[in-house]
Amino acid sequence: MSASPAAGENLRINSARLWDSLMEMAKIGPGIAGGNNRQTLTDADAEGRALFKRWCEDAGCSMGVDTMGNMFATRPGADPEALPVYMGSHLDTQPTGGKYDGVLGVLGALEVVRSLNDLGIRTKHPIVVTNWTNEEGARFAPAMLASGVFAGLHTQDYAYARTDAEGKSFGEELKRIGWVGDEEVGARKMHAMLELHIEQGPILEAEGKEIGVVTHGQGLWWLQITLTGRDAHTGSTPMDMRVNAGLGMARIIELVHRIAMEAQPDAVGAVGQANVYPNSRNVIPGKAVFTVDFRSPDREKLDGMRARLEAEAPEIADALGLGFEVEPVGHFDPVTFDPALVETVRASAEKLGYSHRDIISGAGHDACWINRVAPTVMIMCPCVGGLSHNEAEEISPEWAAAGTDVLFHAVLETAQIVA
Repeated sequence: MSASPAAGENLRINSARLWDSLMEMAKIGPGIAGGNNRQTLTDADAEGRALFKRWCEDAGCSMGVDTMGNMFATRPGADPEALPVYMGSHLDTQPTGGKYDGVLGVLGALEVVRSLNDLGIRTKHPIVVTNWTNEEGARFAPAMLASGVFAGLHTQDYAYARTDAEGKSFGEELKRIGWVGDEEVGARKMHAMLELHIEQGPILEAEGKEIGVVTHGQGLWWLQITLTGRDAHTGSTPMDMRVNAGLGMARIIELVHRIAMEAQPDAVGAVGQANVYPNSRNVIPGKAVFTVDFRSPDREKLDGMRARLEAEAPEIADALGLGFEVEPVGHFDPVTFDPALVETVRASAEKLGYSHRDIISGAGHDACWINRVAPTVMIMCPCVGGLSHNEAEEISPEWAAAGTDVLFHAVLETAQIVA
């Protein structure tokens, strides 16, 4: 039985099957508090990959793997010359990760293919379900590593040489688990790429929206600051004779907050990693090293926050007699997702009757890199309390189904139904 070329709102994915797949994958690499520890290139990752491959082949897809371990399950299209429409995300997790971050995007994409099969729908363009390797970057930095190689941001040699905390290299571990493919990374051409993901923030749930239509991804500056003072005894050094690196760090952290607040809307800033030395209870810190994280979807605003910090923070350090150094240690430009695909996602949500709003992705995703080489868009569903990168991460079956329904219809529109 074939569906009408005008796919109406009656077309939905099998939500129970999707949820069962999410729960089955969650059994692999269980965490200690209800989530998952399925870090990239571990034995658990290999087991998850094998299950995903089996499911894809059972759905009639052929599996391709490139030399970064990226997995591509292809459902043929009616036109062998048409470029494929890609869907997907990642199966790897944080050490204390949830069951849905990334995984929903992969298994939701697989459910789209399964539903196409159930409904006997053919598309002009082939459809590919993708699992990108090492999106999280928890074991091998940086994050989005394999999609970054695919998009030409990193070389494969650079990626293979990344090491984990035990000194094991990415290349060695990819070979050890048996997932080095034979395809050249980045050789595949795409008609479009769509990534479904949980929001990883509180906005959709707080506003009662079922769908986030992702229009932009935030750009980022990570700036590592080193303040140098003088170690001294906390009890016997007079207050006016101290050169306290910890005090300087505190005042610069407050400056970071003020800069971000004065750059509203759509700007954030914080210090998430901070160390003082010698880190002893009764020693005034003689050194502080900390990283500032600024983000905004507006390039001018993002660069402006960095410039203001680099102008004002040295004045704080100088007033306290501290040495000051700043080094950029991470950066990517803001992302504008493809306007036509954004409109397709928005129209799909409206056709299905799901409440929605435009949203900016605050986190990095594989789609942000793929956007450099193909038209790309993201779809988001809520998560409870905005909590992610935490074993307590939670979504509802209804949210998962809504996001995947929108993905389903957006893909049908993009891949073009054949009557």
